[in-house]
Amino acid sequence: MVRSRWLRLVCAVLAMLATVDCAGAVLAADVAAAKDAQASVASSSSHRIPAPTHYTDWPAVESRLATDPALEARVRKIVASMSLAQKIGQMTQAEIKSITPAEVTKFYVGSVLNGGGSWPDGNKHAGIAEWLALSDRYYDASMATDAAIRLPIIWGIDAVHGDNNVFGATLFPHNIGLGAAHDPALIEEIGAATARAVRATGVEWVFAPTLAVAQNARWGRTYESFSTDGPLVRAYARAYVAGLQGDFDDHHVMATAKHFIGDGATQNGTDQGNAKVSLHDMINVHGSGYFGALEAGVQSVMASYSSWDDVGTGTNYGKMSGARALLTDALKDKMGFDGFVVSDWNAIGQLPGCTNASCPQAINAGIDMVMVPDDWKAFIANTTRQVEHGEIPMVRIDDAVSRIVRAKLRMGLFGTRPSKRTGAGDARSLQSRALARRAVRESLVLLKNNRDVLPLKPGSKILVVGKNADSLPNQAGGWSSTWQGTGNSNADFPNGDTILAGLRHADGAANVTYSETAQGVDLKSFDAIVAVIGETPYAETMGDIMPSATLRHSDRYPEDLAVLQTVAKGNKPVVVVFMAGRPLYVNNLLNLSDAFVAAWLPGTEGAGVADVLLAGHSGAGPYNFSGTLAMPWPGVPCPDAGGSSAKATRWLFAPGYGLRYPSKHEVATLPTDPAVDACADAAVLSVFHTLAVPPFSLYLDDANPQHPAHDIGADLNAVIEWPSSHPVLRLRTVQVNTQQDAKSVTWLGAGRFFARSPQPRNLMPLVSTHAALQFDVVIATPAKGPVKVYIGCGQHCTTSVDLAHTFTTYANGARHTVSIPLACFIKTGADNRRTDLSHVDVPFGVLASPPFSAAFADVKIVAGTAAGRADLPCASLGAP
Repeated sequence: MVRSRWLRLVCAVLAMLATVDCAGAVLAADVAAAKDAQASVASSSSHRIPAPTHYTDWPAVESRLATDPALEARVRKIVASMSLAQKIGQMTQAEIKSITPAEVTKFYVGSVLNGGGSWPDGNKHAGIAEWLALSDRYYDASMATDAAIRLPIIWGIDAVHGDNNVFGATLFPHNIGLGAAHDPALIEEIGAATARAVRATGVEWVFAPTLAVAQNARWGRTYESFSTDGPLVRAYARAYVAGLQGDFDDHHVMATAKHFIGDGATQNGTDQGNAKVSLHDMINVHGSGYFGALEAGVQSVMASYSSWDDVGTGTNYGKMSGARALLTDALKDKMGFDGFVVSDWNAIGQLPGCTNASCPQAINAGIDMVMVPDDWKAFIANTTRQVEHGEIPMVRIDDAVSRIVRAKLRMGLFGTRPSKRTGAGDARSLQSRALARRAVRESLVLLKNNRDVLPLKPGSKILVVGKNADSLPNQAGGWSSTWQGTGNSNADFPNGDTILAGLRHADGAANVTYSETAQGVDLKSFDAIVAVIGETPYAETMGDIMPSATLRHSDRYPEDLAVLQTVAKGNKPVVVVFMAGRPLYVNNLLNLSDAFVAAWLPGTEGAGVADVLLAGHSGAGPYNFSGTLAMPWPGVPCPDAGGSSAKATRWLFAPGYGLRYPSKHEVATLPTDPAVDACADAAVLSVFHTLAVPPFSLYLDDANPQHPAHDIGADLNAVIEWPSSHPVLRLRTVQVNTQQDAKSVTWLGAGRFFARSPQPRNLMPLVSTHAALQFDVVIATPAKGPVKVYIGCGQHCTTSVDLAHTFTTYANGARHTVSIPLACFIKTGADNRRTDLSHVDVPFGVLASPPFSAAFADVKIVAGTAAGRADLPCASLGAP
């Protein structure tokens, strides 16, 4: 970085003469020099970051894996020897909690997986030997079938930032932090380290990397995206797959490029939502990572839950799991992918006319292996029948099985038990702490450093505050030991350091004091205050920020603002270390800080943060900040309001921004827009629209909403008519607004009809926007007793209003739109506590007794007070 050193020298001289502040030029030179250094390191390797593409159609991608005639002949021989049962078994993937080794043998099952929060024997702290022993048992079972040629089973795992399900494994920063490093060589090393850890447990397949090019920070999976920049994602995909797969030896695993395609482009960042983008953007932006992964020879691709509506051509492809034009025509035929496509968890059940256990459309579209965690026996039976009846052509089955067999052969899985492979059972392979610590250092982005308060001086008396300072679960985020990353403690991560521990080691334990809230602390006795604040763990869906909510961090975590307001009274330098899975609106927090570090979700090596805050005074070396933003940082609470054309003017920090030591760049006091309480007056949370909108499902049950154990029909999407013999409720699919868009329910006894999600939603921000629960209804038989419309707000929590009188006035066979303000559901109990709608798992339910019959359609929660909306008055519903 000779150029930036000379600029620094010149700047220093000019600054002494008080003639100029050229920190901006220094920053620009630093960024350019860093990029030049990366380019020079990668010039003779696959680590260069390519230029943006402008393809008009899906390109042919040249894989590093050349066609092997001998391998292809072996694939044909194996597939020709197989029965239909053996072939469909190979196409089936079951969860380890739902299948025994004996069942693997009986049904010829070709793959198992463990989801987030699933471990051998349900033991969260299972050791490496327990993982390896279970892998051996599944492998032995696959070798005990009566097939002419026995095929080894393959186990898949979500090792998305290290082997994150395995107790004691090193956890690397999540992808958003790695993107800030702008270092493909680092990514390849992390891929290789992850592969060694996974293979040591006997597992051979990793559901990584995620190649989404996230466009909206509202998405709860934003932290799984490397960047909003397609070329960087392409370079990272190539490097990550190369690291994971290597040369397919015993130290490597099969990689998965996911989720094909456009999951980072959904409207409002809604998980499993609809991407409304042009063909050009889908190919050149969201396809970028897949080009890199295919170049590196990736062997599996996971189809996305999301949908695509091509706004340029008017083509609606629907859910990716059923889009033949993409899975087969684009990915396999045009791009040349010769591995196999796997579906996501129960994703086939989201296709019209399908269930979790039956979906010929998905297989015909190009799904080769079906992830059907629990209903796999029914899936095998249904698929067998569909092939025999001609719904799925045998040629499609043979193609799918050929792709799976090809990948297993390339991976070298034939002939060796997992425990006999090199490195198997070596607990040392779970640890890559030095690499992870380096990754943390490279991922940090310095957003503010007024008056050069950083680096901290060695021996400084430091007060550390904030809820995230001594929390490994908060450092790790989602997909860490458990699916959402919740329910964990520091004890679940025995081989890691919190940021507090790292600071104590670097500065001396006697110099560092910790108080989470700083209440009652004499601030005058400290030289500096380090506030470690930010988000708490979440993963897909649960992490979504609804369109009506702002991106203001303080709306969801007011305790972080409170602790900064407390320490600001001490007139001491305040350094904020902000841990989050996405860029957020933090102007008020920036104003209360002298230095502000975006630490993202750094994983288990919090000491890497201390390395840079103290500039290497820990003895590890003289470190500087090197990370730069790979995603834009919002400067207003609602950066996505007004369409994408308005976004560029709403960024506080653009991609590429990041300060170094030293820098004369000063961040001025920022506007805080205190009046912005909501982002959209027309935001909609759709619950049921012809089909239940994922993650919601429809249920029937008896009259007690506190006892969901007897739920009937967890998947009622495909139900045309429920059997009339049912003792409580009769269900039919009918038309209210358009063809078969409604569910007609007849009460034969006391019972309830409701929608529920496994991931609760926080509806409290919507209450302040005057949101309402809305649905269309046609009353066939008026009720003589109460008809309670209720919301389930967590365990043993429901709140309802009585619509019996309202429905009686609708008893004319006509369609009516019901609009109930959410405020009507908030009541004050005997203990003066008000109903809390922050954990709503049932946004809509109807509890009634006979006689009553009605059809319900278009159930949703609508924010704002749209013109023409006729809300029912709370007083008429027995509500406040």
